[in-house]
Amino acid sequence: MIEMTYSDEYFMRLALKEAETAFIEGEVPVGAVLVREDTVIAAVHNVKEALNDPTAHAELIALRQGALAAGSWRLNDATLYVTKEPCIMCAGAMVNARLGKLVYGCKDGRYGAVASRYQIASDPVLNHQVKIISGVLEYECADVLRRFFIKLRGESDEFSF
Repeated sequence: MIEMTYSDEYFMRLALKEAETAFIEGEVPVGAVLVREDTVIAAVHNVKEALNDPTAHAELIALRQGALAAGSWRLNDATLYVTKEPCIMCAGAMVNARLGKLVYGCKDGRYGAVASRYQIASDPVLNHQVKIISGVLEYECADVLRRFFIKLRGESDEFSF
């Protein structure tokens, strides 16, 4: 198991700021920050509603921007910080991007594809496994999602935290 560092908390706080921006914009509040050599190369949030694009998850946008910034689709020296456990689509993209490390906040018991429901990012059958750290600022990451769904529907059970 990989240990959390001070940098992990710092960059997760940046991802949380992105999640709060998504909340304000009426998007599911997930934020992501992609880092290489302690430098942020992408800081984004979900924009599915704004773009009417089912693939406009924060993680995918961060990977796209990161690949452009790196000049390569291989991101094996990058770390992605995301406020919620990634879904199947995003976890698959991380494997395909050869992402070096994923750090996420809260689990997603319903759709999580890193640990909760599936283990795509670490599946030994695939050609790449992503190093994973979970639970960084877990309460804060879960709280922004809870607040969003309470505001949206008057309920907070969208995710199993």
